[in-house]
Amino acid sequence: MAESTRIGMLTPSSNTILEPVTAAILHGTDVSMYASRVAVTRIALDDHANTQFGTEPMLAAARLLADAAVDVIAWNGTAGSWLGVDHDLELCAAIEKATGIPATTSTLALLDAFRAFGVTRLGLAVPYTADVTERIVARYREHGVECVTTAQLGLTDNLDFGRVPAERVRQLIEQAAQGDPHAVAVVCTNVAGAPHVAALEQQLGVPVFCSVSATLWKALDVAGAAAAIPGWGLLLASGTLRARLQQALDGLLATTGADRTTLRMGLPALGLHVDLTAAEAVAPGVRSIRRDGSLDQRALNTVAWLEQHRKPLVQPHFRETPQPPEALKDVYGVRAQTLGPIVRGDELAGWISIHSLHERDWGPQDLAALATATQRVHDALDGV
Repeated sequence: MAESTRIGMLTPSSNTILEPVTAAILHGTDVSMYASRVAVTRIALDDHANTQFGTEPMLAAARLLADAAVDVIAWNGTAGSWLGVDHDLELCAAIEKATGIPATTSTLALLDAFRAFGVTRLGLAVPYTADVTERIVARYREHGVECVTTAQLGLTDNLDFGRVPAERVRQLIEQAAQGDPHAVAVVCTNVAGAPHVAALEQQLGVPVFCSVSATLWKALDVAGAAAAIPGWGLLLASGTLRARLQQALDGLLATTGADRTTLRMGLPALGLHVDLTAAEAVAPGVRSIRRDGSLDQRALNTVAWLEQHRKPLVQPHFRETPQPPEALKDVYGVRAQTLGPIVRGDELAGWISIHSLHERDWGPQDLAALATATQRVHDALDGV
């Protein structure tokens, strides 16, 4: 009988939320979680508070987790969101060197979630004081994520974070959802946001990322045990798929040197509809098309062509039929494109688009890159 996956968590000593919430999420799975605590009681920007996140105490706790033969070690704390990503990357490298076990952190998980869902406008919900919140805003901006709305509780004691009533947590998330963000993130692993995520996503119409569930999501991925866990929101249900799809589009953009690559998929059960892209990669300065749902994609001439022929549509220019929608040319400046169908069974389930803002010939290397990306999409879908 194969052993179950073991997730090791480095847990702030005063955290009372992440262990029971993680256990609830994992109920009924073959994954188990083990915790090792490090001394963290207060969140502030002074030197004394920041020394809580030094490497040596973390390594001591990580070595204890290694004794349990865990498959991954995750620092289940969000300090990297104000100390900087380099702090967390260096911590992960130190843990991996000391234990031989792959490592990740809550902040790295959140940033990966933002990338998987194409989030550049974020609603930030935190229990922290204004100065800590402002530091997080600045750090996230370094990674292309603008916090368009912030909601904070002004607390510093970590025990107090875990005592915030459920209704106040909901209000905090709702407040952060103002300002038309692409998603809301609860940045603290001692705030019980996860139990509210699924309902609030339905209410607010945007993904809601809880630091606790995001850390688990990434830990499962690093451990090679990524799986869709229903009932806890979009990230745990479809985040791994979306990340794989995004990686395929990133690779296609880099290989072809195009201006934009997009993927449209019709998978309603996973919240994917062809009128909004499932993934997109854009070159610097190129306008995103990701959230433009103004067109009925299935009715387009080019999509009808894909439906009929079930092979790549190569368009070095738009002087011949089938014509793309005028908005693609006039609003987004596209002058050439190649479309590749994603056929699942007998259905055209979706398609990949490669856009150029200039007329260009699409060579054999471009079509080979499209074929590779198409296979990566199929592999990702097969893994759901």
